[in-house]
Amino acid sequence: MQSMELQNTVKEALNALYHHPDDAVRMQADRWLQDFQRTIDAWQVADNLLHDATSNLETLIFCSQTLRSKVQRDFEELPSEAFRQLRDSLNNLLKKFHKGPPIVRTQISIAVAALAVHVPAENWGDGGIVNWLRDEMNSHPEYVPGFLELLTVLPEEAFNYKIAARPERRRHFEKELTSQMEIALNILTACLNLSELKEQVLEAFASWLRLKHGIPGSVLATHPLVLTALSSLSSDILSEASVNVVSELIHYTASGSSGGVSVQMPLIQVLVTQVMSLQVQLRDSSKDEEDVKAIARLFADMGDSYVELIATGSSEAMIIVNALLEVASLPEYDITSMTFNFWHSLQVILTKRNSNISFGDEASIEAERNRRLQVFRQSYESLVSMVSSRVQYPQDYQDLSYEDLKEFKQTRYAVADVLTDAASVLGGDATLQILYMKLVEAVSCCGNEQSEWRPAEAALFCIRAISNYVSVVEANVMPQVMDLLSKLPHQPQLLQTVCLIIGAYSKWLDAAPSGFSKLPLVIDILMSGMRTSEDSAATAALAFRHICDDCRKKLCAYCKQLFHIYYTAVNGEGSFKGSAEDSLHLVEALSMVITELPPEPAKDALEELCSSVVTPLQEVINQGPEVLEKKHARELTVHIDRFAYIFRYVNHPGAVADAINRLWPIFKAIFDLRAWDMRTMESLCRACKYAVRTSGRFMGITIGAMLEEIQGLYQQHHQPCFLYLSSEVIKIFGSDPSCASYLKNMIEALFKHTACLLTSIKEFTTRPDIADDCFILASRCIRYCPQLFIPSAVFPALVDCSMTGITVQHREASNSVLTFLSDIFDLAKSSKGEQFLSIRDSVIIPRGATITRVLVAALTGALPNSRLETVAYALLSLTRAYGMQALEWVKESLSLIPLTAVKEVERSRFLQALSDVASGVDVNALISPVEELSDVCRRNRTVQEIVQGALKPLELNMIPVS
Repeated sequence: MQSMELQNTVKEALNALYHHPDDAVRMQADRWLQDFQRTIDAWQVADNLLHDATSNLETLIFCSQTLRSKVQRDFEELPSEAFRQLRDSLNNLLKKFHKGPPIVRTQISIAVAALAVHVPAENWGDGGIVNWLRDEMNSHPEYVPGFLELLTVLPEEAFNYKIAARPERRRHFEKELTSQMEIALNILTACLNLSELKEQVLEAFASWLRLKHGIPGSVLATHPLVLTALSSLSSDILSEASVNVVSELIHYTASGSSGGVSVQMPLIQVLVTQVMSLQVQLRDSSKDEEDVKAIARLFADMGDSYVELIATGSSEAMIIVNALLEVASLPEYDITSMTFNFWHSLQVILTKRNSNISFGDEASIEAERNRRLQVFRQSYESLVSMVSSRVQYPQDYQDLSYEDLKEFKQTRYAVADVLTDAASVLGGDATLQILYMKLVEAVSCCGNEQSEWRPAEAALFCIRAISNYVSVVEANVMPQVMDLLSKLPHQPQLLQTVCLIIGAYSKWLDAAPSGFSKLPLVIDILMSGMRTSEDSAATAALAFRHICDDCRKKLCAYCKQLFHIYYTAVNGEGSFKGSAEDSLHLVEALSMVITELPPEPAKDALEELCSSVVTPLQEVINQGPEVLEKKHARELTVHIDRFAYIFRYVNHPGAVADAINRLWPIFKAIFDLRAWDMRTMESLCRACKYAVRTSGRFMGITIGAMLEEIQGLYQQHHQPCFLYLSSEVIKIFGSDPSCASYLKNMIEALFKHTACLLTSIKEFTTRPDIADDCFILASRCIRYCPQLFIPSAVFPALVDCSMTGITVQHREASNSVLTFLSDIFDLAKSSKGEQFLSIRDSVIIPRGATITRVLVAALTGALPNSRLETVAYALLSLTRAYGMQALEWVKESLSLIPLTAVKEVERSRFLQALSDVASGVDVNALISPVEELSDVCRRNRTVQEIVQGALKPLELNMIPVS
């Protein structure tokens, strides 16, 4: 298609995209335009339309974005001689649009900056792009505003990973820019003479400061750009650009690359003095909220950047701390929260034991630590009083939208974090004392006519937040807090927080002298919570679990009463408002108390607990197979899940083994009739898993029956949960010689069938759960019973299967496959596995080149970036196991990739790093070379397609192995 025709088609598609009434037509136009942007023709068409005076705004925006993305991602499509022509065209466009639509000018500026990332400095003439830009600005002063935008985006593009530049070139570009920093600042200083450009100049200066290049503080302290920014802070109309510059200067002075705080002290003193002079404006009611926010941001930046200096507790430091307290006291939460990171960082320094190591011996270090804690004590006490009110429910909380309610909850969590920081500095008991005074004041409001519950709820929320910091034997405040709880109204939100606080202080109820005596009172409150609302029932059940966990020894004498609570809530004898999931907390609670009973009473209590759960299941089974088959899964799993919790938390192996033995006929009936139902099978296998884990070798004949059952059912129904139950069995019984025969049969049957199911990447993709659980089971076999698995006929078949599935996109399935391969390669690390190395080698060596090729393909684009670490470890394990032979496989795989995609030097660097790490160098030395190779091969879609087309990870071409 001719260029002019294409240009018209682009215009027509854009017109359809923005103006056609039919959604289908708009979608079709959008797809066509996206496909067009990936073509080689897009370069010329976009350029022509941008130079065309008749192009409308929609066309200009689309074409400028197209040209920008082409330069960023597809620059390698162009011949090397095209650079100068492209640069000149973009330069002309920059001049053309210097007063045009800002969005178009920005896109063109970014395109020029991206071009500079791709093309070395020497190609721009003497001194690189910054010199080129200076010359252009000197030759064409009328276009300075447009060129200033380019100067602003240049340093930003140094860190833009959308640009498909090689890592090495990206590093060089950053060095080129830092070497041209002085020229850039001189250009900006010269532009200060044009007062209308001052904001733009300062924004560009802020951008260059982000490069963190080491300009001495003494130079910057008197630099015209810095002085202009500082003086702009004092003007009546606060300059956003000047705030950005000062913020960047603060960050710059604290960065390691600038030489650090000591080198930058002249500049720091200037900055601190100037920012501190703005403190009076924080309370100036005539100031716009955005201005106050900008000033607060500078104080927060100062706190974050100079926290190490502030932590010394000097008088100068305390002036900054008091200013940050003033910011924290402002009514707008968005402003207050800017200081939260500072309070956390300061707390970490004050409480960390090695923070004061320069003070010499242990006694001096401790003395300095205590001095600092004392200095900041009052500040953190004030902070607690200030932020605790931020968690109060708003008056109109019932009308809040979902998003607003979510934001309010996030505010509460953030304040809770600040309170724990304060408790770390002040101590939990001292923080509790402050919050208790707030609670007493708030409780008095609960008795008034409006029954204002919100302040009391806020105080209790805060007391709950610091529960881990309050002494478990605290005797002054906590008894009074517990007494107050029963006097509060049963408003749903308040009751929910009351239940949460009871759960949070369960250790105190167990350990404090008066704690256990409060138990009847708090249990009554929890029972009310279970009856009031769904939310309060959920928190009450959770609190009950915490109490039974922490007070389990003392509660053994009250089993009868606990069973009564359980029956009331779980069996519907009371009006329990909680869900089936909430009731599991009660099952867990009772199970943990039963664990503390002596064997015989524990056996009786377990029988009683199981009896209450099994009765409804027995009733369903008694109604016959048809009824059981037609039941909704939820009607069965609600009871089976309770068994899982019982078997998990009742730690009496013999008693649990007896229970599962008695229950096996019921479980078998469900297995036989519901094997098609994934949800029921997952629930039942989970219960069996915990029974196996707790009972261990007490299970006796039941384990054989269970394995026989799942082995037969798996071949018919392919439920992944049968595999994960088998994994648990292997973990417990794998090394037991008496189980060897039926475990070997089970392994061979399960793996043989799974290998037949997973014959292609498509099958892996449609059955990721089976793949995941199969290879988890295989890894368990390598660790716990290699003697049964590795010599078996199914081992080579499963290795072949794993090779097929390496590049499956499902995260868990992919990780399981890669871990399985790593475990095979690491076999020599295991004392059990060492004797099977010759068998392993006979399977792996013939397949080594293919496995390596697929792993290299996974590193270079067949799997997402997030899997790099797992893939790299598999490749490293292979190299450690097979040494030079494996390195040769890697070299062969890399040689398949054309040099246009990966240069020889890039291959060599990766191979050398792999060789070094395999020889014993720190494994972390491989991280950067792996990331670089991956980055090079994924730098744009075209390169990624070339690399994957060369490595062909889905074509295994396996050599038949006898």
